[in-house]
Amino acid sequence: MKTVKVSVVTPDGPVYEADVEMVVAKAQSGELGVLPGHIPMVAPLQIGAVRLKNGTNTELVAVSGGFLEVRPDQVTILAQTAETSEQIDIRRAEEARKRAEQRLQAKQDDVDFRRAELSLKRAINRLNVTSNKY
Repeated sequence: MKTVKVSVVTPDGPVYEADVEMVVAKAQSGELGVLPGHIPMVAPLQIGAVRLKNGTNTELVAVSGGFLEVRPDQVTILAQTAETSEQIDIRRAEEARKRAEQRLQAKQDDVDFRRAELSLKRAINRLNVTSNKY
């Protein structure tokens, strides 16, 4: 089966690099699947998991938004943060989820609800990636 080279990169450096048969990501306009030979494009990403498929094996990378660039022979994902399921600290993600939920439940004027909501989405995404819920 044909493959496409995939690179997931953050400001801290590369997170994932491999040849895969299919890339599935959550773009702003909806879920996007990329196969080898896909037409060139750029799409903004939402907080979510990038699924990297090779045969029956699927690897997950949690990304917190960013951009997906597709070329016929390469897919590059530029994300502010990205972690493979092995890199995620489950305890830390669970604590972040609890903190964000507490902020959202607090009826205080000084709470930035949008920021707390995004923090909660990122924590839930990381926890879902570790438990393969995608």
